[in-house]
Amino acid sequence: MSENNQSLRVLLIDDHNLFRAGLAELLSRKNIEVVDSLSDGLQGIEKIVELKPDIVLLDIRMPNPSGLEILDRIKKRGLPTAVVMVTTSRDDTDIAKALKLGAQGYLLKDMEPEDLIKSLQSVYQGEVVVAPALTGVLARVVQGKDEPPAKDILSSLTPREREILSYLAKGGSNKAIARELDISDGTVKLHVKAILRKLNVGSRVAAAVIAVEYGLK
Repeated sequence: MSENNQSLRVLLIDDHNLFRAGLAELLSRKNIEVVDSLSDGLQGIEKIVELKPDIVLLDIRMPNPSGLEILDRIKKRGLPTAVVMVTTSRDDTDIAKALKLGAQGYLLKDMEPEDLIKSLQSVYQGEVVVAPALTGVLARVVQGKDEPPAKDILSSLTPREREILSYLAKGGSNKAIARELDISDGTVKLHVKAILRKLNVGSRVAAAVIAVEYGLK
């Protein structure tokens, strides 16, 4: 998919009118099309069916039904749009539930605007993105699983892969990592694919959580 913001179409669902209006203005300035902006989650589901946005930005703290319930309904209906939670909640349970229900992103309302835009671009390209500030929370979520990763899980990685994994744990993009290590974006992408395969995880976020768990810096 193209990285051009102009091809990105977003639907906003948030019951805080002022925040919603401000976010819509921010996205528009970045040439991201806001196809609609709603305070009602159920109405939002119907708009997804009608407008087919690329990404839905959904608040968790929605009244009757909650954002998590809306997310669940979207996924159960098999709607192909990516759903990104945008919230003030840093609660372990909220993050765990959102990712389990199929959210492709979990972002914070106090993120820097540029970081928010970059996160949406990553989601549009198929990645699962969680605000870097929440990496520690993700680590606690993973540690709460019944079957934690084996202690030697990082031993299969090459020194270069471990180095790149440490940058992933800091929220680094492929371009940023390539700049730091003076290698091409394509080389970083190949290393990331190898890391995910060796760690048996499906996203950069999951790999970053493992890195945090084992103190990789």
